[in-house]
Amino acid sequence: MATKRDYYEVLGVEKSASKEDIKKAYRKLAIKYHPDRNAGNPEAEEKFKEATEAYEVLGDDKKRQAYDQFGFAGVEGNMGAGGAHDYSNVFHDFQDIFGGDFSIFDTFFGGGGSRSSRGYGGQYRGADLRYNLDISFKDAVYGTKVEISYNRNVSCTECNGTGASAGSGRKRCPTCGGTGQVRRSSGFFSLASTCSTCHGEGSIIEKPCSHCGGSGVNRKVQKIKVTIPAGIEPEKQISIPGQGDAGPAGGVPGDLYVFVNVRPHDYFVRSGNDLYCIVPINIAQAALGCSINVDTLDDKKVKLKIPAGIQNGKRLRLKGEGVPFIHNPNKKGDLYIEIRIDTPERLNSKAKALMEELSQQLGENENPKPVRLSTL
Repeated sequence: MATKRDYYEVLGVEKSASKEDIKKAYRKLAIKYHPDRNAGNPEAEEKFKEATEAYEVLGDDKKRQAYDQFGFAGVEGNMGAGGAHDYSNVFHDFQDIFGGDFSIFDTFFGGGGSRSSRGYGGQYRGADLRYNLDISFKDAVYGTKVEISYNRNVSCTECNGTGASAGSGRKRCPTCGGTGQVRRSSGFFSLASTCSTCHGEGSIIEKPCSHCGGSGVNRKVQKIKVTIPAGIEPEKQISIPGQGDAGPAGGVPGDLYVFVNVRPHDYFVRSGNDLYCIVPINIAQAALGCSINVDTLDDKKVKLKIPAGIQNGKRLRLKGEGVPFIHNPNKKGDLYIEIRIDTPERLNSKAKALMEELSQQLGENENPKPVRLSTL
């Protein structure tokens, strides 16, 4: 009879290991040696049972204390009839041990699909689709309608989406009995996985439709018009119900999500519902004041009064010339005009003489004082 190995040695941890370290060690071994991952390997199965037995003791505070004090004799009282261990501790901690993620066992049992089952005669919803749409800055501000074209699955017209040829239909899956899942037991584990015969549908087609191959859907190019609301912000999405892929076997279609990308404008930038632009004026206009015509985003010309002595970077507001509010198109933000004073790079002789005379009148400040950044 083979001698039992020390439980700490089995899990590969020190006697001072924390409960969390013991869990981690067991999880690693359980994944590595699980019988369904090592089909036909009795050594791996034995190591799996050995690791589980070790965790069943060391994962329980009272059993661990008894084992530390008396060795195997201290835990023999926990053995059931025929020498079988009580794995209730393992079951209790199962979700915690594996982090609530049972997907590792999907691989062992040939799963990989959704873990939720579909009853016999039920329907799957079609997939949602994404469409990336580029629009101009102006169209985002004032709204527009755009026709888009994309590929989607539509219900087969030959079989009306059933996937079955005329005169035939679907029958209950003989493998799973219509549940869409099969349950397998290995040791103390009893796990469900997607049925490989019906792929989780719970039923199979007796005679597949020749037009769609039994899927109930066909691929086609879809054209629809999308309404872009005035004031939509960049990177927003528009949901269009029922314009995604049709569901298999007559299932309801998914939705289409249009993700809106707004191309930048040459002159205007946006912040919320306000617009900003920069308008240059010359030194004389800044010093004396003037009136200028400003182009707005909707191609209007609005007269703007520039006060005498305006400073570079000063912002003036044109009320109601900004972006419409998406939930109230009658209300708009404002347009802010930032004044930039252009200094001439070249002067003719007359202009230069006038500037020199102006400089004498104003006086030259040879010792300018720094200005606090907060006042700029």
